[in-house]
Amino acid sequence: MARIYTRTGDEGDTGVVGGKRLRKDAPLVEAMGDVDELNAVIGLARACGTDEETDAELAVIQNELFEVGAALAGAGPPDGFLPVGRLEQVIDRLQERLPPLREFILPGGSLAAAHLHHARAVCRRAERSVVAVLADRGEVGTILVYLNRLSDLLFVLARTANARSAVQEVVWRKSE
Repeated sequence: MARIYTRTGDEGDTGVVGGKRLRKDAPLVEAMGDVDELNAVIGLARACGTDEETDAELAVIQNELFEVGAALAGAGPPDGFLPVGRLEQVIDRLQERLPPLREFILPGGSLAAAHLHHARAVCRRAERSVVAVLADRGEVGTILVYLNRLSDLLFVLARTANARSAVQEVVWRKSE
C-alpha cells in the first residue's frame, strides 16, 4: 500500500470483509474498534516496562486479538480457535504466587499494573460490544469466553506487576 489514507471512509463508512461497507457506528465496527483499542492499551502496558514473562504473554495475546478482529469481520477461522485453556493455565500459575484476595482492590499501583488494569477495563468494554454483535448473529462462542478469561488474566497480571514491584495494592474502602 503506497499511502496510508484511502479517502474511502470520508463519508462515515468503512469497508469490511467481502467488500461490504458499514457505517462507522455499526455494532460490528464498534466491536472491532474496541478489540483494536484493547490491543493498543496492551501495547502501552508492554511499553511501560512489564517484566519478561508478562511481556511474552502479552505479545501472544496481541496476536490473538488480531485473530479475534478477523473472526468478527468474517475473515478469521471458525469459532473455537482461541486458546482459552492456555489463559486459564497462566491465571492459575500466577495466582499461586499471589496472596489470596479478601477485599476489593482499587486499580493502580505500579505503572505497569495501572496500564494492565486499564487494559482489563477496555477488555470488559470489548466483551460487552462483542456480545451485541454475536447475539445479532445468534452466536455465543469462544470469542466471548476468550475475552472474559482475558479480562481475568489482565487483572491477575496487574496484581502480579504490583507484587513484583513491591507495590502495595490499595484496598477499596466504602465511603462513610
